[in-house]
Amino acid sequence: MYDIEFNRNEDSMKLFWNQIRKQGAEIEKGGGDKAAAKHKEKGKMLARERIEYLKDKDAPFYEIGLFAAHGMYEEYGGCPAGGVVGGITRIAGRQCIIVANDATVKAGAWFPMAAKKNLRFQEMAMENRLPIIYLVDSAGVFLPMQDEIFADKDHFGRIFRNNAKLSSMGITQIAAVMGSCVAGGAYLPIMSDEALIVDKTGSIFLAGSYLVQAAIGEIIDNETLGGSVTHSEISGVIDDRFPDDKSCLDRIKYIMDKIGHYETAGIDRKETVKPKKDPKEIYGLLPDNKAKTYKSIEIIERLVDNSEFEQYKKGYGQTILCGYARIDGWAVGIVANNREVVKTKSGEMQFGGAIYSDSADKAARFIMNCNQKKIPLVFLQDVTGFMVGSRSEQNGIIKDGAKMVNAMSNSTVPKFTIILSNSYGAGNYAMCGKAYDPRIIVAWPTAKIAVMGGEQAAKTLLQLEKSKLETVTPEEEKALLDKITDRYNSQTTAIYAASRLWVDAIIDPLETRNWISMGIEAANHAPIATFNVGVIQT
Repeated sequence: MYDIEFNRNEDSMKLFWNQIRKQGAEIEKGGGDKAAAKHKEKGKMLARERIEYLKDKDAPFYEIGLFAAHGMYEEYGGCPAGGVVGGITRIAGRQCIIVANDATVKAGAWFPMAAKKNLRFQEMAMENRLPIIYLVDSAGVFLPMQDEIFADKDHFGRIFRNNAKLSSMGITQIAAVMGSCVAGGAYLPIMSDEALIVDKTGSIFLAGSYLVQAAIGEIIDNETLGGSVTHSEISGVIDDRFPDDKSCLDRIKYIMDKIGHYETAGIDRKETVKPKKDPKEIYGLLPDNKAKTYKSIEIIERLVDNSEFEQYKKGYGQTILCGYARIDGWAVGIVANNREVVKTKSGEMQFGGAIYSDSADKAARFIMNCNQKKIPLVFLQDVTGFMVGSRSEQNGIIKDGAKMVNAMSNSTVPKFTIILSNSYGAGNYAMCGKAYDPRIIVAWPTAKIAVMGGEQAAKTLLQLEKSKLETVTPEEEKALLDKITDRYNSQTTAIYAASRLWVDAIIDPLETRNWISMGIEAANHAPIATFNVGVIQT
């Protein structure tokens, strides 16, 4: 029988997840029914329909960046999913990445978040040596925001640089022009291994007919200028043209079926065993109150095969749990924040979720051990930061924290990060936050990502605001604190993080095993580099 607190936690998690699903369903509509109808009148499939047709029938589609740009670009009417749909799936049994422009969203124009999202897909392809398929249907750069997308290192041009890098690495790239492909974007198909086009609806040109007339006075229609016949029979830009979307996608399936196999990372895998403890209980185990403690081992045992977790240095550095396990048969090393309040043998009380010197020291050693053994690392974040105070400073928390960050930063085995709840301050960094190149980083609906907790941050910001004012009444102070708290809290949610691609996706906690397994399978396509931790302070 579950207690009242368990039931309250469970109800809270279900409510969070239902809210995420509801908002996600709205985003999946793209530019809306009217825009979709216009798209289909031209005989075109929608972006999500193209992906569904292209992927293997029973293959799951792990969507990356569904919430990208959510709540952003409101002055332009928004940009659902950044105008791009993409993720990891299978074609002809082969794991791959599909990236499809959603032309129902501002004609597939490139907003800043669209570029960031595409670069994330290419990064995943390079790290994991996965084939990448581009389904192109875009009007090019969104001109009102050109200054935020055109010229910098991680702007639009980086995509074509990555095309070249992917090619040099021998990673398959296939591009299908299924709509507009204009200006700088016209380089993407020809920089891919295979370039296909759909007749009548697909077009490629550096400048459209109106711009050509304005620039050089030539009068020409777009089809003659850059249609399928022009580029497949005259210019040679395109390899093959197809009468409709489905026949074009069928060619991609045919090509994917012929790709050779390459050296793997050699990550160990055995037959999968379901957890003995019911994963559905996770909903009731994670407190709805983020200040409350709980036994993190209970979460771990519902994620790992047979609920078996062999702890490393169990009695030492207990605010981080380290140990070996399997997830869907894959060998993993788990580094998890322990949310229990623990008592050391010296009698010191340690607060759950905080990283102490001993736990940082333990984690650093465990991370190095996993690199030695070619075991992927899974980080389970529920961290309030590094412990502060005179005792921590005297114990060398900065030195031991740096040791952990160094080992994790230089780690060459694949890393995967799941943000369960709190992800605050330097704890986010030490536990492999986005800046530290996890192959996949996802959040549960309960995730909070910030420099510090909302209450502490709001009080600090309140003091700064009060210093600007001559006098503040208690009522005015409370109103100001509430306003600051609401603003700060709105910027720490899982949706806020996902909208800016700080995380790849917000997932149902019950799907955690599947996401980790998918990520490790992808990572196993790329050999593991030699590990060199560099200089570590002892």
